[in-house]
Amino acid sequence: MNNAMTICEICQSNDFSSIEAKERMFGTRDTFTYAECNSCKSLFLLDPPTDLGQYYPSNYYSFGKFNSSNSLLGLLKKLRYKAFSFGISIRPPVYFNWLLPLKLTETSKIADIGCGNGQLLAELSYCGFLHLDGYDPFVEVPFNSKRFSISKKEFFEIDKTYDLVMFHHSFEHMPRPAEVFENLVKILNPGGEVLIRVPVTDGQVWKEDKAYWFQLDAPRHLFIPNTKSMQILGERFGLELYNTTFDSMDSQFWGTALYKKGKPLMGSIIEEEFSKEELSEFKIKATHYNKEKIGDQACFYFRKKATTS
Repeated sequence: MNNAMTICEICQSNDFSSIEAKERMFGTRDTFTYAECNSCKSLFLLDPPTDLGQYYPSNYYSFGKFNSSNSLLGLLKKLRYKAFSFGISIRPPVYFNWLLPLKLTETSKIADIGCGNGQLLAELSYCGFLHLDGYDPFVEVPFNSKRFSISKKEFFEIDKTYDLVMFHHSFEHMPRPAEVFENLVKILNPGGEVLIRVPVTDGQVWKEDKAYWFQLDAPRHLFIPNTKSMQILGERFGLELYNTTFDSMDSQFWGTALYKKGKPLMGSIIEEEFSKEELSEFKIKATHYNKEKIGDQACFYFRKKATTS
């Protein structure tokens, strides 16, 4: 192989395969190579670009329009979350389900890694959470308010500790996953929890379509795990993996099909590329794949194990 990787940093195997992938979101078609560990099934981007920022332009999806809520709507959102916490569902947003397995209180200290424009932090503040910090090295302007803050920082520059650290499709954008977990333990308070939502190579779409897989997303995705490799990382660094939920979406099908047509995501109108019947079938299929645990992304919930003296 044409790189320095000889041992998998997750499982220490030296058995690799390689696959070439192109940048397809914006259609530059720049070519990159991934190494796949044949033991733990993790994917590693070889020789990432020196300037990754060029692949995160201002129209990248996580930097989209920020939607603020007025005081009345904010109050209604808080009441909706209160009702949800008591088992009453009033059109709950999807992120309520992400929070459900976690042990949170309004005073929990929460960090969102790769927070983009901070929309999720804002929504959590409306729910009543009081200590919210976001970190994103690609955000254009840092932000600080009474409700939440956003810092233009790399993950390894964080100097606070938290009760919950979240990675909502940001973990795969970070190199050196073992070092990420090592630092993660340092910034977690005792009993602290971790939520990582990430693409996984368990997905049937990856197994069938390989280089056209929508969530391969070269070169932005530097590392893509398998459920097996996430389990290994947790055990290695004293984090208990207490819940795994597949939450893949219909985009795994229409996005992959779009790339197989040779079209980029940006600039394509999905409703013009696929019929209503096709799009409906994609949604049904995604639900089925999640139940079968062959979807292409999952939520991993870790808890910091108590240390023994």
